[in-house]
Amino acid sequence: VQYPDTMDETRTKPREGGLNDPLLGTTDRQYKCKTCNNDMNNCPGHFGHIELAKPVYHPGFINKTKKILEMVCHQCSKLLCDENNDEQFAQALRLRDPKARFAMVWKVCKGKKVCEIESGKEEKDSIDTATGIEKISHGGCGSAHPDIRKKALQLYAKVEEAREEGMKKEVKDKIITPEQAHHILKHIPEDDLWKMGLNKDYARPEWLIVTVLPVPPPPVRPSISVDGTSQGMRSEDDLTYKLGDIIRANGNVKQAHAEGAPNHICTEFEELLQYHVATYMDNDIASIPRSLQKSGRPIKS
Repeated sequence: VQYPDTMDETRTKPREGGLNDPLLGTTDRQYKCKTCNNDMNNCPGHFGHIELAKPVYHPGFINKTKKILEMVCHQCSKLLCDENNDEQFAQALRLRDPKARFAMVWKVCKGKKVCEIESGKEEKDSIDTATGIEKISHGGCGSAHPDIRKKALQLYAKVEEAREEGMKKEVKDKIITPEQAHHILKHIPEDDLWKMGLNKDYARPEWLIVTVLPVPPPPVRPSISVDGTSQGMRSEDDLTYKLGDIIRANGNVKQAHAEGAPNHICTEFEELLQYHVATYMDNDIASIPRSLQKSGRPIKS
């Protein structure tokens, strides 16, 4: 879906590539669905999608995303703990329930401030005396791990910046963009996914961040004819209005990046896209203003 319009220029039939594209299904007795060739009564509708110009956080999964970012290194995407020299972590891995394992591993990793590097001692003891099996090294990168804070729909990393000698280090809040978070989560090794209680086939962590937005078919968000005829004005459903806002905001982000607009303008457009996607999914999020219709009525999402 590329266009926010529902009807074409003549206002008589649905626009192709628009929010009521004939491929998505039909809500009009005159037209057949272009995907399954059934009429309005027999076509269940077919999902479309919007490819977002930049990834955005999913409002339902942002807390889970924050927890995973607290468990892994932001440079090498490995777990902060090493089972060879952390008894608590080794204990957590014995838990069979993935949900309990996730909670326990998060508890152990949360306090870590550095991604652990292999020490010389570990290399000498690389063969386990009891089993004779070679231990696999954790191989962290040794970079410092920031504290992560959530504020509305944004995640911040508290970063210490070194200043001149004798002066205290300055702590700054650096925004973790959804794009950065997606990059970190995408590169988590498969072994670590199991340790965290995630499933590499059905619950990959990078899927918690929205890169492609599904568009529900018109039968889910039917438009109502205002004058009772199929030719006249049609009143659209709230979800259709909201999807139109998302497509427009997405177009602005694409355009800003294509034209090489200044950073603060690109960021503003990305935040607007984040706001529209979040209020489309849930219009009652605390600390975020509700999305309203032109009449001032809150949108039912």
